[in-house]
Amino acid sequence: MKKVPVIQLKDIRKEYHNLDVVTYVLKGITLEIFEGDFVAITGPSGSGKSTLMNIIGLLDTPTSGTYLLRGKNVTNISERDLARTRNKEIGFVFQSFNLLSRSTSLENVMLPAIYAGMKGEARKERALKLLGQVGLGERINNKPNQLSGGQQQRVAIARSLMNDPLIILADEPTGNLDSKSGEDVMNILDTLNKEGKTIVLITHEPNIAARAKRIIHVKDGLLNT
Repeated sequence: MKKVPVIQLKDIRKEYHNLDVVTYVLKGITLEIFEGDFVAITGPSGSGKSTLMNIIGLLDTPTSGTYLLRGKNVTNISERDLARTRNKEIGFVFQSFNLLSRSTSLENVMLPAIYAGMKGEARKERALKLLGQVGLGERINNKPNQLSGGQQQRVAIARSLMNDPLIILADEPTGNLDSKSGEDVMNILDTLNKEGKTIVLITHEPNIAARAKRIIHVKDGLLNT
């Protein structure tokens, strides 16, 4: 069975203008990521990998080039459509967790579904199920300051799954964790990938990148093959 590309980047370029100075961050990235892939994107600081991640995650737009997501051109769609597509298709896991400090684990996990319009009971039922899957069924009423870093990241993973996205985009998900907690997080990502989720992982750690099926190196705004 032929694999289907869910992410297609064609000659993606990103540049920033400041008066007469132009900074070229991405210099022509062409890349396909397929359904069910587990891809690690690596590169030194300043290589352009964070900008590439932001474009893949629809958090930024390229200066030129084409981005197809599930075959749909999302390069120049409106901010409203970008937000809607991002909420539906991509689940985010960030290094700093990005949890709401005054909200419980359950409330944090439910948040993306509120924006998606999921009804209250269904929303709560799904959030409870996801928290159970990441081993936090007894922590649903805890706020972030009552959780360890590893537990906060597992809440973030549950939140990323709330709208059943096709793609999980994980930006340095183990960067703020001790080795045991990092291993737990990577095991969860491995399991999600085996269940069919497409995982795109940004990391500077070789041992974390090695967990992926494919490693993509970015250097000086280009793919370094």
